[in-house]
Amino acid sequence: MIRLKLLFASYVGVLVALFFYSFTQVDLSLTLSRLSIYQILEKNFQYVGFFQRPFSAAIFSVIVFFLFVFYFLFLFLTKKRQLEIKYLKIIIFLIFIVLVFSYNAFSYDLFNYIFDAKILTHYGLNPYLHKASDFTNDPMLNFMRWTHRDYPYGPSWLLLTVPLSYIGMNIFLPTFFLFKFLMGLSFLGSCYLVYKISEILFPENKLLNLSFWAFNPLVIIESLVSAHNDISMIFLMLLSVYLFLQRKKTLSLLSYLFSVGVKFSTGVFLPVAVYLIAINKLKKKIDWEKIFVISFFLALATIFVAAIRTTFQPWYLLFPLSVASFIPKKYYIFIPSLIGTIFALSIYVPYVLLTDYAKSYPSIVLNIAIAGLISALLLTFLLFLKVKLLKH
Repeated sequence: MIRLKLLFASYVGVLVALFFYSFTQVDLSLTLSRLSIYQILEKNFQYVGFFQRPFSAAIFSVIVFFLFVFYFLFLFLTKKRQLEIKYLKIIIFLIFIVLVFSYNAFSYDLFNYIFDAKILTHYGLNPYLHKASDFTNDPMLNFMRWTHRDYPYGPSWLLLTVPLSYIGMNIFLPTFFLFKFLMGLSFLGSCYLVYKISEILFPENKLLNLSFWAFNPLVIIESLVSAHNDISMIFLMLLSVYLFLQRKKTLSLLSYLFSVGVKFSTGVFLPVAVYLIAINKLKKKIDWEKIFVISFFLALATIFVAAIRTTFQPWYLLFPLSVASFIPKKYYIFIPSLIGTIFALSIYVPYVLLTDYAKSYPSIVLNIAIAGLISALLLTFLLFLKVKLLKH
């Protein structure tokens, strides 16, 4: 018990370090509070993030390293059945409490989510027809990126975010944290659903599956720190699966459609959804393991499409990782997932070192992505050969 308390305390220490580090990335054109003591602290943090970039990159690398150390440790302990669900719940809740108040350090997308809703709630206009750049006098444009892009999400995302914009009364800080809480609650909900679905389909692996998802450093950073809406899409997709298992077919379909309406990536599962409905009507047994394997590779396909259309982004991996969390014992799922996570997070080292608008940054990201892909394929192939040799 003492060792568990020490483990938890050490892990929380790393989370707190990530929380404070996130504020080194506060945009220089943004002031989160007018309190003089906060502004002094903010300037000091920004000095590290923007004017001591090698030091900042070193701090970030150390934090990520320890996140992975604990990730492997949690996977090992759950595989050995040395961590009970009550302890996992405590750790997951601590992750939420610490990081839901962090700054969206590695992405500006959260600001776009806020502004998209603001177009409707404050300006009374349609975000599908207007861009942020149309409102040249809005102070948010001083610290936003991608202000010329069209609204890229489905109507479900507006249904989720417009109420938050109204509640926040278009005051930036309350609205900012309301959006963060939406992502944080989606993260908690996804953890709950991974556990509950695993409890039904793979009861012997339910703790391992939960740990694989909940403590993954990429999942934590992209869901709770950068706060990408992929996590809300994933929550609704998982909810659809859970409702299907509960024989609530209509609600399951609605949840799936709502997920597609947040971000269209889950639309790739339409053939799988049709197949499940057909098999269920024929009252045949569903091989869920195969369903998740096929779904994993379909989710991976969306990454390649998105990367070709624009460029690879680390949070694209959230989608396939959410599916992989049900079958992590398969080496051809675990290895690509792990290597992908490592290489995806390593992209943020040049991000904090050089910034994403440095001329060399796109080529560095491309090289890291290619290196990650080759490493994943090579190591998976070598393990495949090893398995084949052992069978013979």
